Amino acid sequence: MKLRILLADDHKIVRDGLRNLLERDPEIVVVGEAEDGREALQLARKLAPDVVVMDIAMPDLNGIEATRQILAEIPKIKIVALSMHSDKRYVSEMLKAGAAGYLLKDCAFEELITAIKTIARGKIYLSPGIAGVVLEEFIRTGAGADASAFSLLSDREREVLQLMAEGRTTKEVAAQLHVSVKTIETHRTHIMAKLDIHSIAALTKYAIREGLTSL
Repeated sequence: MKLRILLADDHKIVRDGLRNLLERDPEIVVVGEAEDGREALQLARKLAPDVVVMDIAMPDLNGIEATRQILAEIPKIKIVALSMHSDKRYVSEMLKAGAAGYLLKDCAFEELITAIKTIARGKIYLSPGIAGVVLEEFIRTGAGADASAFSLLSDREREVLQLMAEGRTTKEVAAQLHVSVKTIETHRTHIMAKLDIHSIAALTKYAIREGLTSL
């Protein structure tokens, strides 16, 4: 039986290239493509792929949050991050979210195939360049981790912060998340209080620095 793959990347040219290369392998079939994390979540529910190849920096819902939500609902799915970011914060938070693999976009195509087949067997796969980052983070965490958006804010607060940073109005965020405007205003108040940041411009800079959005 072929491995069923879902591709999640906000650049169509990347998805097209990955589909073309992956489907040259007789053991793999690409069953769907998503252009942001929210669509990836919807397609994961609908298609139940074996593996999701997940970009991190995507609009609307980033790859870290999408990974967390997908695995909370469908834990049998395996997720491998394919990202341009080697920063330890991206790597550590993606792995904490439950990703079974992490590769950089400059890796050889053969490495992606190896990673997909490795994590499909229930193992972990990290690019050689990432392994050192993971070890460094493990040592640092043992000495006490730095506060970050992922430790200070709830899952929903991070979603709200990303959408706000991407220029959505309070009403638009409420509609996107299917809650009331008052609920979003409450989340915004809590976010500002927790971070001690009191302007949208400063929140946007913070969200970019923390990897919640690449805008």
